[in-house]
Amino acid sequence: MAVMRSVMYIPGNNPKMIAKAPEIPADIITFDLEDAVPPSEKEAARQLVKENLAVGAQGGAQVFVRINNWETNMTNDDLEAIVWPGLDGVTLAKVGCADDVKRLEWKLEELELRRGMEVGTVKISMLLETAKGIANAEECCLASERNVNAIFGAVDYCRDMRVKITNEAVEQQYGRAKVAVACRAAGIVAIDAPFVDYKNIEAFERNVAEGKQMGYEGRMIIHPGQVEPSNRLYAPDPADVEWAKDVVKVFEEEGLAKGKAAVSLNGKMVDTPVYLNAKDILAAQAEIDEKEASRK
Repeated sequence: MAVMRSVMYIPGNNPKMIAKAPEIPADIITFDLEDAVPPSEKEAARQLVKENLAVGAQGGAQVFVRINNWETNMTNDDLEAIVWPGLDGVTLAKVGCADDVKRLEWKLEELELRRGMEVGTVKISMLLETAKGIANAEECCLASERNVNAIFGAVDYCRDMRVKITNEAVEQQYGRAKVAVACRAAGIVAIDAPFVDYKNIEAFERNVAEGKQMGYEGRMIIHPGQVEPSNRLYAPDPADVEWAKDVVKVFEEEGLAKGKAAVSLNGKMVDTPVYLNAKDILAAQAEIDEKEASRK
């Protein structure tokens, strides 16, 4: 399993916020070199992020960096600055096609070899946030073995589609669903879009519930106040964990051990797909428990 319930974004040019990263209980801390950093501060931000990769990990999170897209001609400079030991992954903005991902894969391997890092150390996260990126979502998600997640970028997607972004997210349904399906097809984690009305936690929680039903397993976070509800809502429901324990026990003891592929639990049939679903729930909970224990 790969638990990525909360992906907290921190501007790469803000030393005060970077210093607070260890206090944020997100599964992934992402230092941002793209939209959060004006052009005049890109170089200083690269250096600041490079110097603070270890700081981002002090609270138990994985450390990613969002880099500028290839069309900006800043991507190589970003990568040269930040690909060092301590970096878990990079998030490429505005991915439009598989070649964007493959080009990044090639550059990461070159840097890892040059810097004595094991090849494959740095993983790839993609922001699918344009009409082109959504149209090519499947090929992007399948483009590299380094891919670990794709993020639906609703704000840029709505701008590209020339529609108004709303809390109800009706205008996002097609792109949001397509990214989730593409992630599942590629076996990577679907990360839902940032929720810009960050003070409205009730609306945020409602939006998370809708996204979970599409297959999303985590959230891009733009404010620390969204981390706790994101971690809670993307974790298995405690009732589901107890149900999963019962399913695994009865299926293994009354089914597998006795050569049967279906058994009954509380008047409902338990067969192999139900059993595997229960195993997934328990695996996710075990990884979350491990993460939480490492933070104490």
